Amino acid sequence: MIQGEATAKYVRTSAQKAGLVLDLIRGCDVNKATALLQFSRKHVARDISKVLRSAIANTQQKEGFGGDVERLYVSACYADQGPSMKRIRPAPMGRAFRVVKRTAHLTVHVAERPQAISATGPAKTPRRRAPKAKVAAAAK
Repeated sequence: MIQGEATAKYVRTSAQKAGLVLDLIRGCDVNKATALLQFSRKHVARDISKVLRSAIANTQQKEGFGGDVERLYVSACYADQGPSMKRIRPAPMGRAFRVVKRTAHLTVHVAERPQAISATGPAKTPRRRAPKAKVAAAAK
């Protein structure tokens, strides 16, 4: 089973917001996942879509890949918290408020679904039952 992954670091969003979108695509086929991300209303979906496309390309470059992108699915995806930027915002009466601008590291793992193994023995045919004798009712 071929696997690939891609990571985007220091994406300017919180890990919690990215996790909401990543929960949508976890376990989906890559075609369905790209469609979900394309029509998602969350801004971070664009960044996750780039990471997903990169993970697909990384998987295609691996030796032993069958070449069928249709068999790929999102095996795991998560958002880790990155470093936070601390900024100061002026407040009334000479005070200052701290603003925390969060970042996240987005990771997407893509794997190939195993092929269905067909039976190697002779095909079993279902046994047929003998037809039941029809009972003719006398209608008199």
